[in-house]
Amino acid sequence: MVVTSPNRKPVKRAGVETARTHVHARTPSRNRTTTAATAPAAGPSNTTNEPPRTPLNSNVVAASATRLGLTAFEMPASVDVVDRQTMQEQGYRTTTETAQGAVGVLAGDSAGAPANFSMRGFTGPAINTLYNGIWIGPSDITNRIMDTSSLDRVEVLKGPSSIMSGLDAIGGAVNYVSRQPTSGPIRNEFDASFDLLGTYRTHYGSGGSTLIDGLDYRVDIGQSRVNSFIDGDYTNLSNFSTQFNYRVTDSFKVFAAIEYKQDQGHAYWGTPLTTTTFSGPFSKSGVVSGSALNTFDGVSIIAPVTVDSRTLTTNYNVADNSVGAQELWLRSGFEWNVNNNLTVKNQVYDYNAQRHWFDSETYAFDGVSMIDRGRFFVQHNQHVYGDNTNVTLNNSFFGMENRLALQLQASRNDISFAEEGNPNAYPFDSVSVVNPDPGVYGAGVPQPDYRTNRLDTFATAAEDRLKINSMFSLIGGVRFEDFQLSRDGIDTGGAGPASVPAGLPFTANWAPVSYRAAYTFEPVKGLMFYSLFSTAYDPAAAGVFSITPGSTLALTSAKIYETGVKRLFWDNRAEWTLAAYDITRNNVYVQITDTTSDLAGEIRTKGVELSGAVRPIDNLKLWGNVAYTDAKYANFILNGADVSGNTPSNVAPIIVNAGASYRFSDWRWPVEFGGAVRHVGNRYLFDDDATTMLAYTTADLFAFVDIPGKDLPWQGLDTMRVKFQVRNITNAVYAQWSDTTYPDQVLLGAPRTFELLASAKW
Repeated sequence: MVVTSPNRKPVKRAGVETARTHVHARTPSRNRTTTAATAPAAGPSNTTNEPPRTPLNSNVVAASATRLGLTAFEMPASVDVVDRQTMQEQGYRTTTETAQGAVGVLAGDSAGAPANFSMRGFTGPAINTLYNGIWIGPSDITNRIMDTSSLDRVEVLKGPSSIMSGLDAIGGAVNYVSRQPTSGPIRNEFDASFDLLGTYRTHYGSGGSTLIDGLDYRVDIGQSRVNSFIDGDYTNLSNFSTQFNYRVTDSFKVFAAIEYKQDQGHAYWGTPLTTTTFSGPFSKSGVVSGSALNTFDGVSIIAPVTVDSRTLTTNYNVADNSVGAQELWLRSGFEWNVNNNLTVKNQVYDYNAQRHWFDSETYAFDGVSMIDRGRFFVQHNQHVYGDNTNVTLNNSFFGMENRLALQLQASRNDISFAEEGNPNAYPFDSVSVVNPDPGVYGAGVPQPDYRTNRLDTFATAAEDRLKINSMFSLIGGVRFEDFQLSRDGIDTGGAGPASVPAGLPFTANWAPVSYRAAYTFEPVKGLMFYSLFSTAYDPAAAGVFSITPGSTLALTSAKIYETGVKRLFWDNRAEWTLAAYDITRNNVYVQITDTTSDLAGEIRTKGVELSGAVRPIDNLKLWGNVAYTDAKYANFILNGADVSGNTPSNVAPIIVNAGASYRFSDWRWPVEFGGAVRHVGNRYLFDDDATTMLAYTTADLFAFVDIPGKDLPWQGLDTMRVKFQVRNITNAVYAQWSDTTYPDQVLLGAPRTFELLASAKW
């Protein structure tokens, strides 16, 4: 039984990764902004002569993992590369879905923090998101639903790695790499798809050499509508990107790139949990279990919890809700091969974004028959600009081959937030659990409060690989960073006079140092042993743009010990990797109130990851991976309660993926059949581990036919592919993700859907 009032203001909730509340839930969560830290400059490249990818793409140079130009196989770390071919064959339409192509990675699209990831025991802002190597801030502020049509690949680097991207890289980093210009004849492509939920995607791409000698280009234009199975939930996506590479001389190249993205739609904030007493025969088994805390009062318990089968497609948001963003990227730079041993790269960038949320996002079952709701709004305006210079030097050290990479980075990140000003002026209401009247946002929108933030970053980094001999190498690096945070704001005071919040304006400085030390040992060609020690850091109390004078100004410290083996054999037709790791994150604080925080403890996580892929014959592909994660709080006090031994939210102890495909290439029209299965273990909704999101298994099937141009009625086409895909073929009902700000609602996974796609190249 739950006792609560719809007029009651939601209580402050303290999270672990990011302290979030309802009144200021989007302060750490949406008041997320960006600092621009970057990996190597994404300069001009010619991808036409790339070698065939190995089964696990380990021969790809992952710029987010190292500045030394090493391939994923050569790196003493776990690096997954989901390439464009994999995205197309497996049907990964958004960056969230690409998580299924990496080992041990979960992802979710909560409305306040879409496209966020969980891996190695850490979630949300503890995992960096990079755009062509550039970090624009905590992922739970900046990430958006993003179509994959303009991406060449997605790189996933596991474990603490501040040496590469600075703040927040505790669990790892996910890097989105745009499609690049190519030299040679112009190639065009067009693809379109739709599914029975009403989702459609269209994309046109073109690239090649222009009539101007040395000038290559790439352009991608996409328009999509992502329709959800939830009533009224949809997102319209538009994107345009182009890049020009100009070879001034054989040794000097320049590039310029523009990218514009827009998303706009209605949001689904989750399905509120009810009790089995209320739902009775409509209690959906196999989705959740345990009890939940009422998000409005923070005291009342909902138990035993269930998801009501009559609400599997119900949206409790108001009818006129709106969520959206506009983003504009400008990038330019050069690559100068001074000589055979010295290369200089530079990238300058400018990023602008506007984001907004305007909806009812908080729901709580009242224990009788109603769902209590609140209202919220927030807006972001963000501007990030910076410059990164990278120098790579090949030399010898006492006769041993040596490579040194240096980086110099400077950036400025300005972000302002306008959000709910006087929460007591907001309308609260209640709607029925079944067939609720969505209503509208309502009158009485208060004057918003304003917060302005600036983060200035200056960093230098160095990496080095010393090849002791043909088998053994030492790899190390260090990053020195200096960043300054400046915050100011205005409290409008509702009907009262406006005022500057207590403690503002506020300025703080940090100068952390991060390290990486590793070795690789390759006694047999294609058999690589490695071990790694690496560190990372981030603000201890909250997201960097939520720190106040009452917060601790300390940084967390995270370190990883990892060891593993990589094997590439059978003439590059088979590949497997095995990694074991131990991560400790110390000095973790949680926010107690808007102005104070307290030391909570540490997070310890251990795990093993195994991945493999093989092409036993030309037409057959087999792949699979399994990740075991043991993540626990240690010496951890949260809201006065000892949660030591609990598992953090959205962390699965076991994740298994497997797939296969076979191509009938000798048919007149080659046909390929394939499928994949995914199992995700139990996860917890909130840090008290009281609510379990139960394990689930899903499976997808696909088939496509490649029709040669000579058999097509349209002149000039080289080939057309027609693909049919079934997602979640068993129609499993499951809890996919949780937004831990709301400990009594879950985000459900999509049911069985059917999709048809056609793509042409000429």
